This record gives sequence, C-alpha cells and structure tokens, in this order.
Amino acid sequence: MSYMRSQQTNGNSHHSNGAGRLGQFNFDTTPETSADERSRSRAPGGPGGYGGFGGSQQQAEHVRGPARIDRQYAHRRSRGENDWSASRSRSRPAVGRYGAAGSQVEEILRYIQQQWSFMASDSCIPIKVALQLMDPSSLGLADQYEQFKDVHQQLMNALKVIVNEHHQGFNSSIGTFHKIQAAIHASQHRVRTLRAGLVQAKGSLATPRPELRAFATSSQSYDQMLQILNQIEQLQTVPERLEAQISEKRFLGAVATLQEALTVIRKSEMEDIGALSDLRVYLSNQEHSLTDILIEELHSHLYLKSPYCEERWKAHSRQVTGGNATVSDDDRAMHSFLETYDGGKAMQEDTTRNPEANTFYYIQLLVESLNRMMRLDIAVDAIEQRLPVELFRVVERSHTEVEQRHPSTMRSAAARNRQHGGGSLGGSPDGEQKATLEDLLTTLYAKFEAIAEGHRVLHDVTGAILKREAQSDSATLNRSFRELWKLLQSEIRSLLHDHLATSGSLGGQRSKENDPSANIFRPQPRDRSRKLFKISEADSKSSDLATEREDLEYILKASVPGLVNTSLQQAKKGLADNDHTLTDRSATGHKLLVEPSVFNMGVLLPPSLLFLTRLKDIVPSHSGVVASTLTSFLDDFLINVFYPQLDETLLDLCGRSVNDAEAFQPDPEWQKHSSRPIFRGTVRFFEVVEVVCGMLDALPHEQSFSGLVVQQMRAYYDKCYQWSKSLLQRAMAAQDGAAAIQMRLAATLATHGDVNDTVIQLLKAQGDEKGSVVLAEKESALLINIIKGRRLEEADLITDGKALAALCTLHVSMKWLAARCQGLRYISPRAIDMMEDNNDNQQQNGGGQSSHPNNHHSRRWTTSTHNLSNAPNGAYLPLDQQTATGFDAVLVSFTELSTLVLRTLHIDIRLHLLHGIYAAMDTTYKLSQPYNDPDPAVLALSTSLSTYTATVSTHLLPQQYTFLVQNIHVLVNNALCSLVHCIQQMDDYGNARMQLNVLVLQQCIKNFEPRASLERAARFYELAEQGPEAVVHMGTGEGYAVEDLKVLIRLCWRPERDAVKGSVDEFVGGLG
Repeated sequence: MSYMRSQQTNGNSHHSNGAGRLGQFNFDTTPETSADERSRSRAPGGPGGYGGFGGSQQQAEHVRGPARIDRQYAHRRSRGENDWSASRSRSRPAVGRYGAAGSQVEEILRYIQQQWSFMASDSCIPIKVALQLMDPSSLGLADQYEQFKDVHQQLMNALKVIVNEHHQGFNSSIGTFHKIQAAIHASQHRVRTLRAGLVQAKGSLATPRPELRAFATSSQSYDQMLQILNQIEQLQTVPERLEAQISEKRFLGAVATLQEALTVIRKSEMEDIGALSDLRVYLSNQEHSLTDILIEELHSHLYLKSPYCEERWKAHSRQVTGGNATVSDDDRAMHSFLETYDGGKAMQEDTTRNPEANTFYYIQLLVESLNRMMRLDIAVDAIEQRLPVELFRVVERSHTEVEQRHPSTMRSAAARNRQHGGGSLGGSPDGEQKATLEDLLTTLYAKFEAIAEGHRVLHDVTGAILKREAQSDSATLNRSFRELWKLLQSEIRSLLHDHLATSGSLGGQRSKENDPSANIFRPQPRDRSRKLFKISEADSKSSDLATEREDLEYILKASVPGLVNTSLQQAKKGLADNDHTLTDRSATGHKLLVEPSVFNMGVLLPPSLLFLTRLKDIVPSHSGVVASTLTSFLDDFLINVFYPQLDETLLDLCGRSVNDAEAFQPDPEWQKHSSRPIFRGTVRFFEVVEVVCGMLDALPHEQSFSGLVVQQMRAYYDKCYQWSKSLLQRAMAAQDGAAAIQMRLAATLATHGDVNDTVIQLLKAQGDEKGSVVLAEKESALLINIIKGRRLEEADLITDGKALAALCTLHVSMKWLAARCQGLRYISPRAIDMMEDNNDNQQQNGGGQSSHPNNHHSRRWTTSTHNLSNAPNGAYLPLDQQTATGFDAVLVSFTELSTLVLRTLHIDIRLHLLHGIYAAMDTTYKLSQPYNDPDPAVLALSTSLSTYTATVSTHLLPQQYTFLVQNIHVLVNNALCSLVHCIQQMDDYGNARMQLNVLVLQQCIKNFEPRASLERAARFYELAEQGPEAVVHMGTGEGYAVEDLKVLIRLCWRPERDAVKGSVDEFVGGLG
C-alpha cells in the first residue's frame, strides 16, 4: 500500500505527517466485497456529490459522517447513561460495543479525524475533493488517492462486519416498531370511544329522574339493615371468641372484644331487637365475671397460688440458704423487668407467648386489662380487703409444706430422744426442731419476698398508668405496698411471738399437763381456739350434695366461664387445709411445728433480719414506707416482749438447776466435763448459760440480755455460798436453852485472822519449798496457840464424810464454772444498750416521752456493721466494758468461793490432827506395864485421817490435794512437842508407848505425804527416855522450846534414877 511507504516531501507537512501516522494502523485490506457492492454501499449524497467544490475541511467533515451514524446506533442500543459514557471513554477498547469490527471502525474514524478532518465538516464539497485527488500537481492530492481508497475500503469492510453481526437485532426492531405503532393506533381508538361514552353519560346524568330519590332512601335503609345484621352476626361470635381468649389468658384482647360488643349492643338501634336480650344479659354478666377473673388471677400470682410462681420463690429460698443478705439488680428478675418496662406507652398484648410464664409481665397484663375496663379502683379495694386472708393462707400453706417435709413422727421421736437423753433445757431447740424451724422460716420468708416483689411491680405499673392517664387519685389507688408492709410486720411479730414461751402457748399447755404438782381433780377450761365443727366433715359422697354441686358447677360454667375450675380447686384446697387445723395452734391460728421456747429466738431472728434487709431492695421509693426503718419494730419487740420472757425463762431454768433435789449431787456423767466430780446443778447451770450465750450470739448484742446472764450467775453464786455456809454450820446451846447457829472453827479461821492470812500466803507460795516450810511453821504455831487457848471439840470439825465430799465438789465445781465462764467472755464491738439509751432520753426530757421519735433507740443494733472477725468459734457472751466489769466480778466471786472452801479444808484437816493428838495426849501415860499397841486415840486419828484424805483425794484435783497435805508433818511434829503439857503423868512404859504413837502417826502421814518425817517428835521423846540430864544438855541445842522441855523434865524425872543428880526444880532451873 502506497500510504504505508514513506511519503515524499512535497512541501505539505500535514500530509507527510498524516502518512506517517497512518502507518501505525494495521488495516485489514483483504477485499471482502466487489467494487459494485462498495459503490452501492456508498451513502447517497456522500462525498463526490454534485458540484461540491470545497476545501480540505469539508472533505474531512464528510469523512466523519459514518462515525456519527455509529454513535447514534450505539446510543439506541445502550441500556443506560453509564453504558453510554463507558462506550465513549477513550481509555477502554471498542470491543465492548461492536466486537472486533467496532474497534476497526474506531481506529479508522480516529485516523480520519486526524488526517481527513476537513471532509467531516458540513462545508465540505465532495466534487472539490475528488478533483483534488485527481490533480497530480503540487497543489493536488493525487499522491494520496491510494491512501484514500484504502481508508474507504477498510471502513466499508468494518461496517459490513458490523451489519453481519447485528442484522437479527435490526430485523426484530423493525417488527417491534410495527407492533408499537399498532398498539398506539388501538389506544387512540379506545380513547375516542371512551370520550364519546363520557359525553353520552354526562347527558344522561343531566336528565332529571324523581324515582332515583326513593331508590337512594331504600338503599340507605337496606345498608343499615345489612350493617345491623352484620353486627348481629359478629355479636353471635363474641361468646365463643371471648371464652377462647379468657381460656388462653389473652385478657387485653378479651377486654377489647367485650367492650366492643357492649358498645355495639348498647346502641339505640340494638335496644329494640328482642332476640338480643339474652346476649345483652350475657355480656353484662361477663363484664362483672371478667373483672372477678382478672382480680382472681392477680391474687393468684401475687400470692403464689399459680404453679408458675413456684420457681420464683424457690429461687429466693436457695439464695437465702446461701446467706445472701443482698441481691444484685442483675440477679433479681424484678429489677430486670422494671428496667425494661415503659409505662408511658399503652401495653400491646403478645399473643405468641405464654403470659403466665413471666409473673411480672402477667401482673402488668392484668392491671392494664383492669384499667381498660375502668375497674382498677375495684381491684385495689379487693386487694386491700383480701390481703390479711391471703397472707394467712400463705403462712398456712408454708406450715403444711414444712410439716410434710418434717413429719410429726420424726419430731416426736426427736422429742422422746431429747427427754430420755436429758438434754432438754426448757425447750431449747435440738437438731430436728432447729431444722424444722429454719425450713419454715426459709420457706415463709422466701414467699414473703416473692409476694413483696409482686406488689412492687403492681405498685410501679399502677403508678405508671395513673401518671400516663393523669389521674389525680394516684395516692389512694397506689397504696397496696404500704398495706402489705403493715401486715408483713404484723405477721413477723406474730411469728416471733408464737414461737416464744408465752402463756397459753403450746409449751405452756404441755408444761401444765406434765406438771406433777398440778391438781388433777380441778376441771380444765375448754380450749376455745379448737373448732367444734368443720364443713369438711360433711359426707362428700352424699347424692344430695353431689346434685347440688353439679347444679352449682353448671351455673358457674354458664355465667362465669373460666372461673369455675379455679373456684373448685380453691374450695378443695381450703377443705384440705382445714383438715390440718387440728390441735397445737398458736394465738393467731397457725399450727406450731416446734415447741415454743425463748431459745427459738436464736433461730428466728437472723432469718427475719435477713429478710428485712433484702426487703429494702424491693420497697418502692414513693410508697410511704421508709426503707431505713424496716427493722425498727424488731428493736421494740426485743425490749418489750423478748426481754421479759428471757428474764422469766432464765429465772426458771437457773432456779431449777439450783432448787432441784439433786442440784448439789455429783453429776452422773461428770467425767465428760471434769477430771473430778462436779455438781449436777453446776453442769445444768452452765448448760443453760451456754445455750443462752449461743442464742445471744445470733441476737443483737444488747447488754440488757447479757446483764440477765450476769445476774443469774451472781444469783447462783449466792446460792452456792449460802449452801456452803449450811455445810459449815454447827448447833450450839444458847444461854436461854435455844439452839444457836455458829460456824465451824475451820470456816471461821478461813475467813479472817492471822491463820487466814498465812494460808493465803501458802497458796501463793506453792512451788517454793523453803518458803512453804517457813509458812507452815508459822501456821502450826498459830493453830497450836489457838488449841492451847480453847478446847477443841468434835463439833468444831467437819466429821461428816458427805459434807466433806460436798465441800470438795463445791470447790471443783466453782473452779470449773469460773474457768468455763471465763471462756465465754468476749468484748463485742457490736455491744449496745438500748434500754440505757432510752432511759437517758427520758431523763433528759424530764421523765416524759422523747420529743424526737427518730431518736428512739438511737443505737439500733440493726444498723450495726462491725465485723466480728476475732470472735470465738464457740458460744460467747457479748459484753461491753461496763457489763464486763460485773461479769469479771462474778468470776472473781466464783474463784473466791472455791479458794475459801480450799482454805477451809486446809485448816480443817490440821484441826483434825490437833484434835486427835490432843485427845491422845490428854491422859496419863503412867502405865506400869508395857503396851504393844498405840493409844486408841492415835488409832482413831489414823483411821479418820486416812478416811479424810481418801475422800479429799477422790474429789479434789491433784494440785489442790497436794496443797492440803503439804508440810502437814510440820504441824504434827510441833503439836507432839508443844502439847506435852497435856500429859498428866508418864513413866518409861508410857514414854515407850508415846514413841510408838509417833511412829504410827508417821506411817499414817507417809500414806499421803511420802516425804513426811516425825523425827523431831521422836527425838523429843528419846530425850525423855535418856533422862532429865539429856534434856537439859541437848534439848535447847536441838531447837525445842524451853517451856516444852521443862514439862518434859517433869514427866521424865525419876527419883530412883535422877535424885542423885539433882531434883526436878534443879533440872528445870538448868534450862533458864
């Protein structure tokens, strides 16, 4: 091709450049059509038109003609503006529009735009261009003619390919065009026909016709009749729909259906229809019946009668068992419901869910239904009226459930075991009683909490409805929670009161029945709380009763559908409940499952306080109930009711432990408590104190309660002290012949005087042998001086073995009781004294009532938050500093009494020795013959001393027994020497017998004091055997008293032996 070769320079730079650029394109020059076909495909009026002589610009514009045709066709074929823009983009290939041929056309048109643009303009003259192509001069374009023909041939070939590829679309578009044209013609014809019809109708309507007015009036009458018939048909379906909605618990829909039916049937045009009279009566009855059903359903969920409420109160029971005093908002379903509740919008019923599955949603549904029926005030009045009865039934059901879990057989067996075991302390709860009472309280308070939650939801929903409807009587209609709190407070107070040992209770009746001192011939008053007749005792199988019951059920089903089943179930349940109302009922009518006792308070109060604490999270803010004062009534109950009963019970139990005939007898099971015998009364008294302390641990640490315990401890000390004095008393003949009471000598010496002071020093010097010996010498000297000054009688001694054993047991008991009570001492940070605070307030107000009610019991125990981390693990008596002072004083009294008894026994055993030695020496030892037996008085002393020490060692602790017999030989040595003046006469045989007496006494003392030695006394009488001269020379050197040696010289001087050496007076004078 000529245009593919390099162009010759002809002075036209434009053509030279164009030839160069055209060489870039690879045109397909394969001839696909003949010359004739090319000539036929040439557009008419195209280049080479007639007489068109123009410039190059006109030729270029003429060449661009096919490109416009392609663009127009592409626009018609496009499906949107975006496709058109994409097809016009130079950055995208032309294959997207017409395939490969389209790209060729694009390239050819681009080349024409660059090299032959003058032929694309409207001013192009084809003839002029043709002549230029034929002009071989330098001004002509003959050198580019071949290039022109090649471009034309390529353009024709590309257009042919496009036509071949898209000829089917062209054909179909032609057919579619004809169809569209035909449809337009048909539409025009119908429009002309419709116009003609409208003109004719207008003319007809403009023509007046009087009969049409009558037809219109008749038509309106018929329309009204049809509407009435339609309404009657709808009313006929109302009973069925209403019963279905009531049975499905869709109460909002039922209320809407009933109100719509009542609105229709009460229209003036319906009143004259006699066939609707029965339906009118039915709907009127249903209005009252539906109100009753809604109120009954509301009570069923408020008071946990519905089975759907079981899990709700049982969840609270499990939380209470876990000890959770407070519940988070996420754990309490009530708070979750109230957070999502929007009272500003009317409730829309969700028919896809079971409304009873969520109690709070169901309460909202019932209240909304009652409000739409304009019966909300009736419901509030019914709730207030039935509240006492419903709470009573809740308590009764709780008692029945607990009784089923803890049958009376188990409780009776536990009571029998308690009586046989002797573990009953005036009705203190054992394991079974405690478990029963805890189960009752857990169940009852869990139900109370669930009921309070229901009333809280009722309060909030009612308040939201009243606020939404802007009603002014919100204060009177929203009062249910305040009334509930009043009754809950009354029920809790009654529950606590019934389980205490009050007059007329179960415990009081049984105690009177079992009282052996009661007069069995006195007629007992009738129990007025027992019912003499019950409807449940009627014959349920009677035909007359069955007929009446069937008639009643039919009437209820016909007039009050949906209510008959609930009523019958409640009636049967009521009869079943009445079957349980047998005996042992409290003053409030509830059956008592455990015996009333003041010790039950330790089990009753903690769950009650926990419930009231959890109730604070439920109390609504605008209910008139102050959450911070929920527990205030318990303070008054403890002070005004519990305190007097605790005082009376403690007085009775402690008096029983003291006044019992066996109170001061050794406990049969003393080995369980002590290594030596202790009194049964002491064990019982401490058990009472321990049980009371265990109960007080669960109660507020009120010091008036602890003061009662301290008071009884002081009373027990006084009783023991008086009883010990009775053991140590002796009868003496008075001057007027009457018998006078006087204490025994040991008791007198142990209370005051030098002997008492010395014994006290001996007690303190235990462990110090040298100091004990010195004090023993001093004690023996004091006792011997007393004996020398007065004659010791047998009545001055404790000779009764039972009295001796009782004194030893009293010492151990007091010591044991002091030690055990010391373990109960605990200074509590929660200690308060409400009674003292109350008295202080009254004194400040001049003895009148407090001017500020809020200051009553300002130190309430229910608001105490102290942590008892250092409290003992076992039972303890909570004290404050003031009460602890009195408690410590009582413990000191116990210890003093124990020490007093020990000092008395210490002195008494020494008085026994002195009395025996005195009796043995207060005689003549001038025997005139030898004796191989000791003096009878010595034998008697040895026997009594052995019995004495055996009794003491059996009943005293080893340390105290050691204190009694320690250094007792010191007294015997000194007594045998100092009481020598009691011997009237003594010969050698008497001296030998006296030495035998010393030997026998030494063997007797060694039985309880192995290290005892009477060598001093034996040496004393050996000197007498050697004669007065030995006494004079050796007596003073061995430490004997001069007065005793003088007496001994007088006894041992023998005229036949010692007269030569000197007379008696000379030997006595030799001592100085």
